[in-house]
Amino acid sequence: MPILHLRFHFHRKMAKFAIGSSPKIQVQLPDNPIRNSINSPFILMECAESCTYYHLLQGCIKQKSLADGKLIKAHIILTGFEPDRYLQNVLVNMYVKCGSLMDARRVFDQMGIDGRDSSSWTVMITGYSRHGFPHRALTLFGQMQAMGCVQSSEFTFSSVISACGNLALLELGMEIHGQVVTSGGECHVSVANALINMYAKCRRIRDARQVFDKMCEQERDIVSWTVIVAAYARYGPAVEALKLFHRMDTAGVEPNQFVFSGVVSACAKLGSLEQGMRIHEGIIRRGFECHLSVANALIDMYVKFGRLEKARELFDKMPQRDVVSWTVMLAAYAKHGAADEVLRLFHQMQQTGCEPNHLTLASVLSACTNSGSFELGMEIHDEVIRSGFQYHVSVANTLINMYSNFGRIDKAYDIFDKMRRRDLVSWNSMITGFANSGLVEEALKLFQRMPQGDIISWNAMIAGYVQNGLVDDAIELFKEMPEQTMFSWTTMIAGYAQTGNVSQALKLFREMPLRDTVSWNAIIAGLTHNEHDEEALQLFREMQLAGLKPDSQTFASTLPACANLAALEYGIQIHGEILRSGFQHDIIAANALIDMYAKCGSIQKASELFVKMLQRDTISWSSMIRAYATHGFGKEALKLFEQMEFSGLTPDHITLVSVLSACSHAGLVDEGYKYFNCMREYYHITPRTEHYQCMVDLLGRAGRLDEVLDFIYKMPIKPDASVWNCLLGSCRIHNNVQLAEYAAERVFELDPKNAATYVLLSNIYVAAGRWDDIEKVRKMMKENGAKKTPGCSWIELDKQVHVFLMGDDMSHPNNVCKSEELLWAVEGSMSISIQGVC
Repeated sequence: MPILHLRFHFHRKMAKFAIGSSPKIQVQLPDNPIRNSINSPFILMECAESCTYYHLLQGCIKQKSLADGKLIKAHIILTGFEPDRYLQNVLVNMYVKCGSLMDARRVFDQMGIDGRDSSSWTVMITGYSRHGFPHRALTLFGQMQAMGCVQSSEFTFSSVISACGNLALLELGMEIHGQVVTSGGECHVSVANALINMYAKCRRIRDARQVFDKMCEQERDIVSWTVIVAAYARYGPAVEALKLFHRMDTAGVEPNQFVFSGVVSACAKLGSLEQGMRIHEGIIRRGFECHLSVANALIDMYVKFGRLEKARELFDKMPQRDVVSWTVMLAAYAKHGAADEVLRLFHQMQQTGCEPNHLTLASVLSACTNSGSFELGMEIHDEVIRSGFQYHVSVANTLINMYSNFGRIDKAYDIFDKMRRRDLVSWNSMITGFANSGLVEEALKLFQRMPQGDIISWNAMIAGYVQNGLVDDAIELFKEMPEQTMFSWTTMIAGYAQTGNVSQALKLFREMPLRDTVSWNAIIAGLTHNEHDEEALQLFREMQLAGLKPDSQTFASTLPACANLAALEYGIQIHGEILRSGFQHDIIAANALIDMYAKCGSIQKASELFVKMLQRDTISWSSMIRAYATHGFGKEALKLFEQMEFSGLTPDHITLVSVLSACSHAGLVDEGYKYFNCMREYYHITPRTEHYQCMVDLLGRAGRLDEVLDFIYKMPIKPDASVWNCLLGSCRIHNNVQLAEYAAERVFELDPKNAATYVLLSNIYVAAGRWDDIEKVRKMMKENGAKKTPGCSWIELDKQVHVFLMGDDMSHPNNVCKSEELLWAVEGSMSISIQGVC
């Protein structure tokens, strides 16, 4: 008989038990102290009885030692020992518990139909169910029932019910529930728990609760409570999860980490931060704060309440993190626009070796889009391909959005075209991408190809038309919409306002069935944009009377109207409302206030606001630089620009316009040239028409007219009317009539109806005493249909702005009598002021 050397990882006590059960077994414990320390006896076996094999296999199950289990199986075969049904069941169980389902099924099949009992079937079904093969578990259960000679135990029922839950097979689960009731197995806690879990996964929370309520208080274990609390926390109503949590506490059942995870999630859904924080205190007292699932739930809760600092504090304290921990934190920073922090955190995640999932990659790609990091976005795309997530819908959608935003619409469409499955977001993202790139026809083709569009698809198409100035096409689609949302109405209002059709924008606004803050913001911004400033201020008052609270965007849309009318007092009133509304630290509102004060001549107040800002963006710096430049503080403007660069913010093309304007107003030609020449290489900004216009103005004001003409000729883009008008203005300063005529001719070619050019040329002729030429200009102006904008003046009195047009006695809406009343009011006001001074 051959001697087989077997190494088993089991306790010494078990080894002794095995020895005692068979006198034929020889045991040799090694002298090696390392082997002794890990409790690894070497057993020399010649033969063994079934009981000995049983205990040895149980040792393998306990230690999850598949290798040792296979050695025992090999020994059984070599010794020719015929295992009974009992031992075969243990072999199947060993393979199942050690994760080798193929070996388990092989032994199970070798047993034959007659050789199997209830335990054989149950072990195999349970193995499939617990190892993620619910289909196979149910198939085997069907075969078992077809035999009709084997009864299902509570363990069989709990396994197949769990399989139904994993596959969301409600009808089959209810059928098996009926069998459970018939067989009287509902009283078993494992079966009841499986039923609660199955109904919860099928979103039949009432049925889950019925099973839970039928259980006696003594029957319920921690699993029962955990499953029902988790069900309510996930599928709602979340308040029931908290009620059950308190009942659990009253019943004296100690919650585990999964219960805490569930109730924390319930607090997040209910929007109850206070209750969530109280539960957090209980978690700390019981020592569960550092448990992975609890910490993840807490981080997610604090993130949903906008408490990023608290969430990050918990995240940093975690002894271990999984992909969920990283993803929740990354998604939070991405949602709040902290793109740099997302990328920094993702780099840390990679260093720890934690593999990202599709949600992680989608968050990082969104951050790349928001931060303008195209090269990094392409690197992450490579990571997506390496990870095998390139066909995952959410990741592909994020990639489409990223490439569309970076102007790579070809790449975006390539990803869209290769997607194996598309959802509505995929179609809508691609339609929006085409529309934003000016490819409206392509967007329309895709819109018509959609299997079934939703309201977002219609809105995306309407927005695409509006963005590309095709308002007539947009209104046609708007009329065909199955349902017109507030977004649709607002988009159309903004579209008409952008094209200068203010009357139609106002008409649509008045026709809206319901209006929200965004709608009011759109019409106020549209009126301000089209210089209907008085109407914009009136609508702002209407909005307040309608009971709607302005947001930061409302204030940002209204304040430019105050700036355009130089209505400082009204602007100060709005500033007061900003303070009362709690928007004083809002960056959008603060930027609008700086611009308003600067344009109303209060440069000191603008500067004070800028200094007090807790956070500044590129617009903040640009607005203040422009304010200094406009008021003749060129050197202060350049000094502020240097501070901006030192702060780490990158200037945009608008900032550079303000800087060049500052150089122009201060006569700093060399500095202007320096900044202009640095635009491409240092700031990576391609000069636009407005930058060339600033340089023309800079050189023209400095009297370098020959140089400025050469500069215009060398422009890589065709100079427009504004560039030549700048030169015309410089000619007026330096009385260069010949060059003025040349510049005016270029303007007349490009914009013959520009009345300002005719007026400017006439003034140059007046200064030169060329009266005949003035008459020629007037005649040309009439022939070309150019109309001079009438002079306009306004006065702010009793918190109202009153506008008067030159040459129109009835220009004030309340007629000339009202105008006389205003004059008397002004005179009275001046008299009171003078008396006060005296």
